[in-house]
Amino acid sequence: MDNVLEVRELSIQFCKNSANITVVEDFNLQLKKGESLGIVGESGCGKSVTSLAIMKLLGSAGKIANGSILLNGIDLRSLNNKEMQQVRGKEVAMIFQDPMTSLNPVLTIGKQISEVLEKHEKRSKAETKQKVMELLTQVGIARAEEIYSEYPHRLSGGMRQRVMIAMAIACNPQLLIADEPTTALDVTIQAQILDLIKKIQKEAAMSLIMITHDLGVVAEVCDKVMVMYAGQVVEVTDVRTLLRHPKHPYTVGLLQSIPKKGKSQRRLYSVSGSVPSPEDYPKGCRFSTRCDKVMPVCLEENPALCQVDQQTACRCWLYQEKTKRSVVSI
Repeated sequence: MDNVLEVRELSIQFCKNSANITVVEDFNLQLKKGESLGIVGESGCGKSVTSLAIMKLLGSAGKIANGSILLNGIDLRSLNNKEMQQVRGKEVAMIFQDPMTSLNPVLTIGKQISEVLEKHEKRSKAETKQKVMELLTQVGIARAEEIYSEYPHRLSGGMRQRVMIAMAIACNPQLLIADEPTTALDVTIQAQILDLIKKIQKEAAMSLIMITHDLGVVAEVCDKVMVMYAGQVVEVTDVRTLLRHPKHPYTVGLLQSIPKKGKSQRRLYSVSGSVPSPEDYPKGCRFSTRCDKVMPVCLEENPALCQVDQQTACRCWLYQEKTKRSVVSI
């Protein structure tokens, strides 16, 4: 099966004080038709920046310094702005984190969804409106005729996110990227939105990238999972393997931080410290300053992402060095 998306050796930089700061380094990804991938990690790990790079929406301060982004074999880096506009919405679409800031406050819901269809498909006004009604109904909005003429501020957060999903799937893209699509929603609505995304993805056989900090979301929606830390991928495996047999100490810490059902805990486990800024990445392994299994080699050399077994690739010296090393206290 051919890959819908293939990212090779991607590095992303931002200009700060006349210096280029690398925020994502050596990022690789392969996604087949109908597959779903979760990208997880704390804020500042590079998840959303990577998705914006795939969409070529980094802005003037950011740039792709190295690598290629192949969508159905076509390198998106080679496309100019006009050509990329034909790809966004039609071949690849994105659901952004905050629907209130993503929707235009001065345009009606119907107008905003219609613009997507008008950009990529030739339809009469009547046909376009009918398609918008069908999309609103498809994403679980019962009063489609009424919502068509409403403005975003008149809708709840869950309704606005459903509108964003309708816009994203309007032209049946092959790849759907969802960047923290449930962050601003309450728990009940979160579950509804996740079920909706999963249902649409399965029915249309879309490839899906779900960006989140919540491993529960990944377990619910995704087939594979990629863990990012400080601009690098530190573990890649299938969801079941990650939940049962995590390899990287950072992944282990993330899983230990999740409340356990039926268990009384006075204090939840937390990974000590915080994600370093790109200007202050430590020498050696970038997780070394927070790791409870750190060894001398971790402080000197940054490990490569290596295949640990048939299911899992991991960026950690624990799996790259057979010789025993003493643990360093930090």
